[in-house]
Amino acid sequence: MQKLTIALAKGRLAERTIELLEKCGINCAPLKAETRKLVLSDADNKYKFIFVKPADVPTYIERGVADLGVVGKDTLLEECKDVYEMLDLKFGACRMCVAGFENRTESVTHNKLRVASKYINITKEYYASHNIDVDIVKLTGSVELGPIVGLTDVIVDIVESGKTLEANGLVVLEEICKLSARLVVNKISLKMKKDEIMPLINGISRVIGDDK
Repeated sequence: MQKLTIALAKGRLAERTIELLEKCGINCAPLKAETRKLVLSDADNKYKFIFVKPADVPTYIERGVADLGVVGKDTLLEECKDVYEMLDLKFGACRMCVAGFENRTESVTHNKLRVASKYINITKEYYASHNIDVDIVKLTGSVELGPIVGLTDVIVDIVESGKTLEANGLVVLEEICKLSARLVVNKISLKMKKDEIMPLINGISRVIGDDK
């Protein structure tokens, strides 16, 4: 059996993925121990895990450093990497939305709609598909401030509970798409290591089906 390398996003996605892998019979005890190591193996030394920033997961997989991994759909849409999306893992569910003040249409008096977001590619594609000319302002944190201080008219961001929007007087104006964690695979690995990858994917698929 060829050893598989799995890229995991640090944080909640990694925790949920480890739970899922344990349900598939993989002993992930070494992954749950307190450590600063970024590369670890399961207890049976069948899988190697690399822990990276969420936005970097598709890059490691596309470049073949990792055979497969788990990443949010938002990252896949934003990074546009050449990987296979194999499964919707159903956790980490949220939405990509346009948000702002309810009366924002009346407040737009300039030529272009001004949009704050860290998701530049998603924002460009969404508004281009609607033939709307926009001025995109890249913000990496607290994008809700954009409309509040008058920097932008609206924001494009992930919405989970909506409580942060509500606390700042903003509402969801449009839903762009639904998001969740996805299992992605390197294209060459799927051919070269099919006998190792497909049983794991099928096992995960069964677990997801049982959890429905």
